[in-house]
Amino acid sequence: MRNPDPNSPSGETHVPSVSARLLAWYDRHHRELPWRISPVARANGIEPDPYRVWLSEIMLQQTTVATVKSYYHSFVERWPDVEALAAAPTEEVMKAWAGLGYYSRARNLKKCADTVAGEHGGRFPDTEAGLATLPGIGPYTAAAIAAIAFDRAAPVVDGNVERVFTRLHAIETPLPAAKPEIRAAVARLVPTDRPGDFAQATMDLGATLCTPRRPRCVLCPVRENCVAVRLGDPERFPQKAPKAEKPARKGAAFVALAPDGSVLLRRRPETGLLGGMSEVPTTAWTARQDGGTDRSSAPFAADWKPCGVVSHVFTHFSLQLSVFQAAIDGAAPEGYWWSAPADLPGEALPTVMKKVLEAARPGITRKSPKPGRTS
Repeated sequence: MRNPDPNSPSGETHVPSVSARLLAWYDRHHRELPWRISPVARANGIEPDPYRVWLSEIMLQQTTVATVKSYYHSFVERWPDVEALAAAPTEEVMKAWAGLGYYSRARNLKKCADTVAGEHGGRFPDTEAGLATLPGIGPYTAAAIAAIAFDRAAPVVDGNVERVFTRLHAIETPLPAAKPEIRAAVARLVPTDRPGDFAQATMDLGATLCTPRRPRCVLCPVRENCVAVRLGDPERFPQKAPKAEKPARKGAAFVALAPDGSVLLRRRPETGLLGGMSEVPTTAWTARQDGGTDRSSAPFAADWKPCGVVSHVFTHFSLQLSVFQAAIDGAAPEGYWWSAPADLPGEALPTVMKKVLEAARPGITRKSPKPGRTS
């Protein structure tokens, strides 16, 4: 339910005024981001690269801008276009993604690159509908790429935009039920001449001024149209439905070390949680069930010594792993390989596995300093 704008007879915010003021603010105060083409550059005829827009949008899902920047630079340096990424081995892409989380994004990233390179001649579709047919591209991402890369008048709604518009219209409906209402409100404001800049302007407004706590309303370019400001309580929006408590799961992880410091690793199945990533042997924990938690669940006999417990929070559950370590020698069992200390930082290890290795031997996953430099 939306509270009406008390200064508008129709109950609607004045569309040209809000859009124009928001774009004028963006022209002066936009964030400088490595994947973004600034308003000045666009005015001078420099167009966004759809590949880089797509790559950044996939990386930014559920991840902060600060975290994404270094990964983005690394990816475009190694794979500067979609054809280069399509030609890369999946294992290398997964290694480059390690630590960024939500690993299904990396698998779909590679599938999408393969599809664009193999079926679309290396060119991304330029409409929401066309983009939505590609692997890993949902409604939000399709709208974002269509607007930012191709200037399609698509309503782009991320978490920042949800916050801006629930406050602008004082939308009382709790999230996620309010999403269609928010999208409709955004669609009414999208200008036909600069939809890409408008999308980025609303994102920037939510990230820099219309923040979850202590929003800086006095600096907001559309504060005169904001119903939440007039109600005197912007932080009340957006309303959110109560979150269900995450289940807590338990398991065990086993770090086998060779005399030279190599670690025994295996690869997880391609589908499912952490699909295709590298790991030390663990018990059969999942989001729905616990695994064994003691040394009796080890994959093979050894003198397993306890190294403590590590905790990790996934999207839908939390996990505690009891960590055990043993020194062994000999060839790697079938389905495993030895990863040398110099190679370990480059393995496709998810964050939870890095925590396990650090518990077994602190510093084991860190890159060695370059010769001639001190750490």
